[in-house]
Amino acid sequence: MATKKKVVAKKPAKKKAAAKRKPNAAFMKPMTVSAALGAVIGTGAMPRTEVTKKIWLYIKKHKLQDAKNKRNINADEKLKEIFGGKKQVSMFEMTKLVSKHLK
Repeated sequence: MATKKKVVAKKPAKKKAAAKRKPNAAFMKPMTVSAALGAVIGTGAMPRTEVTKKIWLYIKKHKLQDAKNKRNINADEKLKEIFGGKKQVSMFEMTKLVSKHLK
């Protein structure tokens, strides 16, 4: 006679209390926008996070994302000034170029 093994149901692992992430104060600090960047996103001091959001809204509104490679942004006349005269930049390069226009 074969002995049967008892199958014990595993209890679900207890989840640790999720600690809320605090936003980094450096990202939330209002920055002064240059005149060239102000022409695209508006003037006034705003945090880096807000600057990035507004640039992406501008890019999507004017359909400046490259059709084949969505990671590239095709610059119009306003963005060329921000991008240092480049016609096309990657989204990662864009953040580096935009930071030069924030103080």
